[in-house]
Amino acid sequence: MEIIETHGLCKRYGDAMRVSHLDLRVPEGCVYGFLGPNGAGKSTTLKMILGLVHPTAGSISVFGKEVNGHNRLDMLKQVGSLIESPSYYGHLTGEENLKVVQTLRGVPEKDVYEVLEIVRLEGQRSKKVAHYSLGMKQRLGLAAALLGYPKLLILDEPTSGLDPVSRDELLQILSEYIEDGEHSVLFSTHITGDLERAADYITYISYGELFFSGSKDEFVDMFRIVKGGTEELSADLKEKAVGVRTFSTGFEALVKTEDTGAFSSLSIEPATIDEIVVFTSKKGDDYE
Repeated sequence: MEIIETHGLCKRYGDAMRVSHLDLRVPEGCVYGFLGPNGAGKSTTLKMILGLVHPTAGSISVFGKEVNGHNRLDMLKQVGSLIESPSYYGHLTGEENLKVVQTLRGVPEKDVYEVLEIVRLEGQRSKKVAHYSLGMKQRLGLAAALLGYPKLLILDEPTSGLDPVSRDELLQILSEYIEDGEHSVLFSTHITGDLERAADYITYISYGELFFSGSKDEFVDMFRIVKGGTEELSADLKEKAVGVRTFSTGFEALVKTEDTGAFSSLSIEPATIDEIVVFTSKKGDDYE
């Protein structure tokens, strides 16, 4: 079952097209990574899915129902979200902040204590949020999104600014949340390590346009890095390469796996997600 589907989704601001004809399908029971460089249109897309921004064109369905002004509130009862930096009352404790959200949502008070345990903040629930670290604040924001145990979490750059340990803890929480097969997570990021760590599927957009959508393994298997000396950078390789980076001693190029057979005499290595993103989105003198 597809828990989210978009068809031909577009968003234009004046003359600028932020999202262009995006088809997105998020399966149920997975962690789905939404990848792209800063300014690629990730946040705009998530806000359209949540009904916070109206699309210029296209359609969105969540749980099999088209999202519109009439059913948006019903849909949101099954969705937890963390968009941009979460807001808190610094003079209140973590527990008190969650109780404010719990009251507004009308979910049982016991959820407050359960989600604090899920995000590993049960020992800090009586501490004022003004004294929380950035990682603790992000986990508190995730706890607020988890109240009521929504079927779907939509998170915008949830690990941005976190240290490696805090990032790992948050991603582990997301992985555990979908273990029953009945919950799903869609999170945007420009940090490719997050996808290596937690995502089952990836949609990659660049400059508002879809570049890839499918399984993480399929994405990585699409490309290889070809390396060689300066004299080995042939016209044929330049033509087939997605991007080329040259050095004084040689070059490295991102090439589709299906095209590497012609260059078997050169060094061919697996490509990381980071390398794929850099070569396909980088614009500058170092790339051809």
